[in-house]
Amino acid sequence: MLARNEGPLDRTLRVILGFAMLSLVFVGPKTNWGYLGLVPLVTGLVGTCPLYRLFGFNTCPVRH
Repeated sequence: MLARNEGPLDRTLRVILGFAMLSLVFVGPKTNWGYLGLVPLVTGLVGTCPLYRLFGFNTCPVRH
């Protein structure tokens, strides 16, 4: 299992952003671009961001 590299605020914002973007598929302009909201939603729920790992970022207060 991958170590978490997202802090609680980062994760919360990602989940909110993910749901907001996903709502574009069902409400509003009904565009398929809203499916991109799955990326921040999943990374926020899992707690690991592949781009953070690639660039060496870590917002998680607990070091693993």
